[in-house]
Amino acid sequence: MGKKDSTDYRLICLAFVEDAYERGNGIEIFGGSTAAESAKMYEADRNKTTPPKGSFVFYDCCGLVEGEMKYWGHVGLCIGNNEVIHAWDKIRIDNYLDIEKLNPAPGWTQPVFIGWTPLERILEGSRDRDWT
Repeated sequence: MGKKDSTDYRLICLAFVEDAYERGNGIEIFGGSTAAESAKMYEADRNKTTPPKGSFVFYDCCGLVEGEMKYWGHVGLCIGNNEVIHAWDKIRIDNYLDIEKLNPAPGWTQPVFIGWTPLERILEGSRDRDWT
């Protein structure tokens, strides 16, 4: 998994947060194929309060990836104290509301906080996996 300030997960924020849980715990999570799909699937819009540690924090945004303009969304992992680690231009830590103030890449919309999903919901349907 990439380290803070790494650009390894640029434009693949969902892979970043899923890898954080999957690789560290030997499991596989089955969310949507994009952060936007996962936010909808997990009903993140039901939780608009301050996200708890361990939750996935979702944002609405769209932009161009490999020639495709799409509602991709954005997601990060709450590490406590209102902070979220996420893959934006690089892996970084920001206050969950300050993510809305980040400069989007050219052709992208500004991220807007949707809500969060508790870890228990993310792990529903997960299964053991050998990552070796």
